[in-house]
Order: sequence, then C-alpha cells, then structure tokens
Amino acid sequence: GPQAEIHTLGCGPLLEAAVRTLCRAGARLAEPGEFTLRAFLSGRIDLTQAEAVLGVVDAVDGQQLAAALEQLAGGLAQPLQELRNRLFDLLVHLEAGLDFPEEDLPFLSRLELGRQLQEASEQLQNLAEQLQTRRMSDEGVTVVLVGRPNVGKSSLFNALLRRTQAIVSPCPGTTRDYLVGQLDAAGLRCRLVDTAGLDWVQVVSASGGTGEGEQGQMSVGAVSQQMSVRQVREADVLVWCVDGSQPMEPEEWAELVARGRAPRLVVLTKGDLPVRIDVEQLADQCGVGPIVTSSRTGQGLEELRSRLRETIEGLAATGGHAVWATAIRSAESIRLAEQALRRAITLGAETCPEELIAAEIRLALEEIGKVSGAVYTEDLLEQIFSRFCIGK
Repeated sequence: GPQAEIHTLGCGPLLEAAVRTLCRAGARLAEPGEFTLRAFLSGRIDLTQAEAVLGVVDAVDGQQLAAALEQLAGGLAQPLQELRNRLFDLLVHLEAGLDFPEEDLPFLSRLELGRQLQEASEQLQNLAEQLQTRRMSDEGVTVVLVGRPNVGKSSLFNALLRRTQAIVSPCPGTTRDYLVGQLDAAGLRCRLVDTAGLDWVQVVSASGGTGEGEQGQMSVGAVSQQMSVRQVREADVLVWCVDGSQPMEPEEWAELVARGRAPRLVVLTKGDLPVRIDVEQLADQCGVGPIVTSSRTGQGLEELRSRLRETIEGLAATGGHAVWATAIRSAESIRLAEQALRRAITLGAETCPEELIAAEIRLALEEIGKVSGAVYTEDLLEQIFSRFCIGK
C-alpha cells in the first residue's frame, strides 16, 4: 500500500496527537525496518546494504560510521555481484557443454577453467578479509594490558579510564582475574582489559600443560595466569607494560620480542622514577619505540591514546570495512563457498567429470547468494529486520 514519512516538530504531545489522528484515519505504524525491507525486496539494495542502514544507526564512533557508510554505498554489494557473475558465467559454459555436447559451442579448456576458478577463489578470499573483523564486536576493539606483576598495569588502566576501577596496591599479584572498561582512544571506542600479572617463567614452563577442565584442582594463582594468557591470545591489540624503574628479566625479554598475532605497543610505566632500562635497545629488539608513561603525573597518556588510535585504524585498514552484523552473519557462508571453490579447483586438476565441478560451483553460488540476499528465507529476514527501529 501507499507509504509516507511525516516530518514535524520534535514535540512529544504534538507527535502523539499526530500519530493518534493518522491511525484513526486508517494509517498504521511502519514495522521495524519496513522501508529498508521494501527497498531490499524491490531489488534497489542488497542484504549487505540493508544491514549497513542499521550499522549507520547503531554506529558509536567515526570508524564504525565510515564502515557502515562504505558498505551502504555498495562496498560489499558490488564485489559480491561481480563474483556471482563470474561464477555464473563459468557454470553456464560447463552446463552448456554437458547439455549439448554435439553442438559447436565455445569450449573452456581445463587449464582456462582452473585459472578462472583460481581467480574467483582469490576474489572470494579478498571478500573474506573484508568481512573479517579480527574479533571486533559491537563493543569495539579489544586492547589488553599485559606484563609482569606489579609493573603498574592497574594504575595505567585507571589512568586511561580516568576513574578508579581497578584495585591498586604495592603488593604484587593484587589483580587476580581481569577487568574490562570502555576506553576512548582519541575518539575511537575500544574495550580495555587489565590482566593479572604474568610470571613468564611459569607461563613458559606450563605451556601445553593444565587444561581448562582441571581448573577445579588448580590454585587461584594458576587459574589467574591461565585467564591472562587467554586474554592475550584473544586480544586485537596488546599493550606490553614494562616497569622502567626495574631491570627486565630474561624471560620477559624473550616474550616481549616474540612476534605475535596481535599488533603491540610497548609502554614503560613509572616514568616519574629513574629509568633503569636501555630504551634504545628495547626499541631495537621490539621493532617499536616504547611510550614512557606515568600514571601518577599523567606523562605519556595522551601519546598512548593517540598511538592506540593509529593502531586501531590500521586494523580497520587491513581487517576490512564491514558492519559487525554482516561479518558475523556471513562468516559461515563465506567459509563454505571457499571450500566449494577449492574442491572445484582440485576436481578440475584431477580431470574429474565436469558434472562434479559444476555442482561445487552451484554450491559456492548458493552460499555467496546468502551473503548478498539473492538467496534468503523469511526467518533470515525476520532475524535481521527485527533489530531495526520503527520505520527506517
């Protein structure tokens, strides 16, 4: 039926009166996401663009807004359509040859078929990277403070959050599990995690040791070490805290210079005390210049916020620009499509029947269609659009 948007003053009683009058005259309120749903069903936008509308509404910082606007403009819709067109053309060639073998039709050699399948696979991998969010949730990137006991992680945690959330004590081992706070990193939102201090000697000797199922028999200290190691593994960004007023242990050096998955920043804490570490050697070994901070005086905190923002923006540049809902929804379909294309490439190289290759391409097309919305179910649409506010 006909639809209309009414723009009026933001006066509560006036709005209520207008709504009552319109509903008495036969109008009804729009369902959640109804305008966006109609645009999707009429083919004006695909499902990734529909989810981008919600991403724009729910954005909590400039980075999330930019990602949603890029996706709304077709940043995912266009490459998804190009990939589907490429695979559909390959499928047409294969099935035409199967259905009309006696006709003089253009023929794709196995070598050319393999080359085009490989290009399509690489295109899909690029899309997977674009959808990959490196565990970035709607709460933001996870930044983890890590270091030896009593290096000043909790003091830094409180100073960055500008409030006292972590208990601080001169006694090592005060933090026994971990704390989470929401940090504004020079305009970007992220989760800041304060972990229990890691005893690197125990961590190295216990690697591959006690499993989670045995936590009931483990000491509190051992459990806290295990929890800290888990937080380090799941971090998007690591902030390695080193007590600049104390010499470093050999095990601490070894862990610090090891290259991990997550980008890292190195912070020298207690910068208001005499420095007893060779800062130049530390920079050479770690490949990154340390930031000298003092939670007591505020030294280096703004530089740390700025460096965190740069690091998080770097994650966005390499991790893709996709709204969180799209990335989560599409992960399984992209994985299955990748597997189908790899199987098709293998079958082509082994000169298997072309019917089998065509079946794998059809499977990949179906999974990619689920991402774009070319293939959908009523349940899927209900799940997506129920999160919208009224109208939109």
